[in-house]
Amino acid sequence: MNSSIQAIGHAINGRTVPGNSGRAQDVFNPATGAVTGHVALANATEVDAAVSAAQAAFPAWADTPPIRRARVMFKFLELLNQNKDKLAHMITAEHGKVFTDAQGEVSRGIDIVEFACGIPQLLKGDFTDQVSTGIDNWTL
Repeated sequence: MNSSIQAIGHAINGRTVPGNSGRAQDVFNPATGAVTGHVALANATEVDAAVSAAQAAFPAWADTPPIRRARVMFKFLELLNQNKDKLAHMITAEHGKVFTDAQGEVSRGIDIVEFACGIPQLLKGDFTDQVSTGIDNWTL
């Protein structure tokens, strides 16, 4: 196998693991048609492991206060900003977009993460007095 061809495994429970199904799919550079990688195709056991890991992690994340979740998103935002050109180059290599188009895609993604960072403010409750005669409204 060519040493520049990347083997792409699975992300399960915070780790990258190789595929065990024995099946893989070529990844092509859309601009040149050259094979740049081989992505492992998961079998049912690998899919079950990924789903189980996600289900196990969800309760702790769901119980995390919004301000702490926002801190995670702020760190993610920081990493996106530090690596935006690298991400744009990856998009160009994987999807065939011109670099400036890929930069715009990364910028739009950063906009969405910035919005998510402000979610604790949007989750606050509200009170409106007299929305109708004798009726007040609370939002929790």
